Amino acid sequence: MKHSYVFNGDADGLCALQQLRLASPRAAGRDETLVTGVKRDIALLDRVAATAGDAATVLDISLDVNRAALDKLLAAGVTVRYFDHHFAGEIPAHGGLDAHIDLSPTVCTSLLVDRFLDGLFRPWAIVGAFGDSLTAEARALCEAAGIAADAAGRLQELGVAINYNAYGEVIADLHVPPAELAEEMLRHPDPLRFAAESPTFARLAAGYRDDMERARRLEPARQAPGALMFVLPDAAWARRASGTLANDVAKAHGGSAIAIVSPKSDGGYLVSVRVPRDSAISAEAFCRRFPTGGGRKTAAGINHLPSAELDAFAAAFERQFTAETTT
Repeated sequence: MKHSYVFNGDADGLCALQQLRLASPRAAGRDETLVTGVKRDIALLDRVAATAGDAATVLDISLDVNRAALDKLLAAGVTVRYFDHHFAGEIPAHGGLDAHIDLSPTVCTSLLVDRFLDGLFRPWAIVGAFGDSLTAEARALCEAAGIAADAAGRLQELGVAINYNAYGEVIADLHVPPAELAEEMLRHPDPLRFAAESPTFARLAAGYRDDMERARRLEPARQAPGALMFVLPDAAWARRASGTLANDVAKAHGGSAIAIVSPKSDGGYLVSVRVPRDSAISAEAFCRRFPTGGGRKTAAGINHLPSAELDAFAAAFERQFTAETTT
């Protein structure tokens, strides 16, 4: 039997994968395949080559985006277990699908897997939650589990570094390819040991610090009450930094919506949007106005914004979120 693990290459996808693989070590005779990519590469199910009797576990990618490929796999007799917290649309009613989907803003895929496994590898779930910017939820789990403050800080550092690594336009932009990182993580059931012993983590942490130092020197390209927009330079470090910069700026400007716009090598822009939790309109709803937009309530993006539409996007962004602060 072939088992395909299909997962987002960010911290949430990787930590969800880590928990499930630790809970189910590779069985003799089972062929495992990892299917992943950069954070924005979420149309992954159509890359799965599977036939009747095979299985797929899908983690942290929108069911709605992968609907056609999912239907095809189910029709072929492939069993699919699906964990996610992004917009799903209608969930197929099929005996071969085991769906664990929750769109609540206080959960992520790692926490859904933690729930499924009854907390069996909770420290890795905490890493995933920290990486997915669910800081309050992660800290609450640390406190409930009796994890000391210094260890909790280390788990947060680990989650941020793993999540940061997924940002980029192509795999070559990343410090470590996600599939390679998954295999390195699997050798460490304890995330604190991974952080202490793995040269891969040291590489991630150093790269993150260097890139963030460059990013912090940037000034907003446009600024209005309740809405800030940054336009990054066309460089690999900037493509890596875009998502984490969005989170950092959102934390520093808690009452404002944030847009981070990054040039793409083939033209156009990649956009990351963050909005406050109490925003009247979600980041996902705003980004879905654009053909390649999607995400979740507080964090979303646009995979391709044509260059000619940048000014129109900026105006719509300011109009939407500046209006919120004046109503």
